[in-house]
Amino acid sequence: MSIDTTAAARVQDLSGTYNLDPSHSRIGFVTRHAMIAKVRGAFNEVSGTASINGADPAASTLEVTIQAASVDTRDANRDGHLASPDFFDAATFPTITFVGTGFAITADDTVEVTGDLTIKGITKQVTIPFEFGGIATDPFGNSRAGFEGVVVVNRKDWGLTWNAALETGGVLVADKVTLELEVSAVKAA
Repeated sequence: MSIDTTAAARVQDLSGTYNLDPSHSRIGFVTRHAMIAKVRGAFNEVSGTASINGADPAASTLEVTIQAASVDTRDANRDGHLASPDFFDAATFPTITFVGTGFAITADDTVEVTGDLTIKGITKQVTIPFEFGGIATDPFGNSRAGFEGVVVVNRKDWGLTWNAALETGGVLVADKVTLELEVSAVKAA
């Protein structure tokens, strides 16, 4: 089966409601560990809906919900620590949310989404530049839109302050975290 890629080439041409496809999307992060290596992770339970109006971006909406306990760094002990009160405190704050508050088309294939990111009950505004990958009709007749975004945040802004000093100087976990967003969204019927 092939995918029809005779898609709109411009983000301005998008319109309609799209649901995030969690099996074809990745909401991930990367940060330095022990100051010498990177650790990557993602959240396995994510949902989201966007109402996109390419002709009038200000009329667009976006809501994403992440289950904090679904954090996955390929190490069960680390995942448990990240879900604990030292980090996400998933028992008390089970969800991480992002609600779009502003949308700006910056080129035919780029859009900036500003929104409120809430982690552990703390809300901070974040602007994420996204590259629009286009739209395509998959083999099942679904219209899909693809976006990729990257933004660097400081985890301490959301109360994620746990750390450990290293004998050689420095700390175990870097403050800077790069959020990596790879989104495939399916247009609602």
